[in-house]
Amino acid sequence: MKMSKVIIAGASSSSGKTTIACGLLSALRKRGFQVSAYKTGPDYIDPQYLRRAGNCEAYNLDTWLMNENLTRKLFTMTSAGKDFAIIEGAMGLYDGGINSTAGIAKLLKAPVILVINAKSLGESAAAIALGFREFDHEINIAGVILNCIGSSSHEKIIAEALERVNIKFLGALRRSKELAIPERHLGLLPELENESFDFEALTSEIERNIDVDEIIRISQNASMLETSEEFFIPEFTHAAKIAVAHDKAFSFYYPESLEMLKLFGAQLIFFSPLHDKNLPEAEIYIFGGGFPEIFARELSENVSMLESVRNCDKKIYAECGGFMYLCRSLDNFKLAGLIPCDAVMSNKPVIGYIEARALTSNILCERNKIIRGHEFHYSRVDGGNFTPAFEFVRKRTGEKYYGGYSHGKILASYLHINFFGNPELAENFLTSS
Repeated sequence: MKMSKVIIAGASSSSGKTTIACGLLSALRKRGFQVSAYKTGPDYIDPQYLRRAGNCEAYNLDTWLMNENLTRKLFTMTSAGKDFAIIEGAMGLYDGGINSTAGIAKLLKAPVILVINAKSLGESAAAIALGFREFDHEINIAGVILNCIGSSSHEKIIAEALERVNIKFLGALRRSKELAIPERHLGLLPELENESFDFEALTSEIERNIDVDEIIRISQNASMLETSEEFFIPEFTHAAKIAVAHDKAFSFYYPESLEMLKLFGAQLIFFSPLHDKNLPEAEIYIFGGGFPEIFARELSENVSMLESVRNCDKKIYAECGGFMYLCRSLDNFKLAGLIPCDAVMSNKPVIGYIEARALTSNILCERNKIIRGHEFHYSRVDGGNFTPAFEFVRKRTGEKYYGGYSHGKILASYLHINFFGNPELAENFLTSS
């Protein structure tokens, strides 16, 4: 498969990858190109910005959640027919172990543009770029973009240093409060809460200061990607209607995960626990992750929706923020009460890849099934006197612990999964009683 593609990677977190990737997507679109957008690793928020900038769906590439073959297949399926694929990395280029941005670059044979936050750096920025290039010669670092430059002289010093070590300088963005995307916890503020962000101004800055023509050339010269894997085709379809909670409080969904449900024949509709008065008619309900703690008061004041959820006798699957919503309360704000425990916020994040072993059969899987997923939350649940749904094992440390709730037609936990990497879970989810 010949595909024009490039990865926008960072020397570290908060380098400005999302800003640069969004600006490039928008600039390419402005030139009349059809683009596809991707984010490496487990991330729900950055793809929201990529989606808006590119006016296209933004998919996650994660070899832990969907293995290498499915990750490559997702990329080839969704980039087919597009002019350019822009892939935003996660953290620093080499961070993340088996699912690092560097690993995705090798898997997709994609050239890398390194973004360096040059605030408080001079020629050392070139030394950083040189170290990244020499660290792994299988990675094609095709150029560098500087972010948070203070002046023209600042830019010139680093550009000349990059030239001395034979690393292509592709441009620089100045420090700008207007173009900075606000952060929350360890990531960005969700795009749904940042609707005033000026994508047009960002596009203008990219076109004025970044060598977009050279980036186009780099992406067009990317290596051919060989792909022969057959994709999973369901042997049956099940026309279930699934209602998915989606608003400012619940927006964490992988598009390819929802599309896997549709591949099995499911019809998806969306509703808002914040604003709608009742659950829509459906056979299955999904409450995804998000930031219910930011909207706890509004959620608790929507009494008719809470009552509708409380009286629901259909299948309900909830992840993280959805798990919190189904509890009795969240920081003393009364919520749905389907799960006999209380969600409490803390200052310490729980984050990372995990394996979950089902302790009993549930609406997703049979007992003892091992599921790969991830977690990222600042809350805990207190006061529950019930058998947990899963035994969790942290991939990085091997630590074991228990959590989640499974009873009847309800399954809820802090576990985030991707149905694209687990088609058998999607099948069981739609057909289990």
